[in-house]
Amino acid sequence: MPKINLLPWREELRQKRKKDFLTAVVAAIFVAGALSYATKLGVQAQIRGQNARNTVLQQEIAELDKQIEEILGLENQKERLLARMEIIEQLQRARPEVVHLFDELVETLPEGVYFTEIRQTGSRIELNGDAQSSTRVSALMRNIDSSQWLRDPGLDVVETVDLGSMRNAQFTVFMQQVPMDGEQDEVVTP
Repeated sequence: MPKINLLPWREELRQKRKKDFLTAVVAAIFVAGALSYATKLGVQAQIRGQNARNTVLQQEIAELDKQIEEILGLENQKERLLARMEIIEQLQRARPEVVHLFDELVETLPEGVYFTEIRQTGSRIELNGDAQSSTRVSALMRNIDSSQWLRDPGLDVVETVDLGSMRNAQFTVFMQQVPMDGEQDEVVTP
């Protein structure tokens, strides 16, 4: 029988399988490296794209913030203008009240009484003056009480002062001015 040596064949097959295995491992490592590199490039591209979108969004947000500041500035300016308009309207409505006040002060002033100081705070009026007697101050109070434009008279001080041969009564009177109705220029009744 011929002698067949099967060991080199097996050894060659084992070497071939080992070589094929190493080739497959190297190819798998190469493919895995290529895939990981391609994945890395893809992720970096996505990150760059997202950063570009974020930059655009930040620019748009900054632009909107500027517009919001402009709108707030305009609203503040609008509120200031409306407040000015309201003040002007109040002054326009109060303009005839001053005329009526001075007319009414002249009409309520009895003979022998004169004012030395008139002070108004809001609708409250303070009158300082001199009178020939305290009865004339009482007449002034009655005239104020019956007035259409003045109400709630109150006497604060009446002092009798000797001025040589004459005796005068110095007084301080408080009262309220009746506001006018802006539409019809009529007195608002309390």
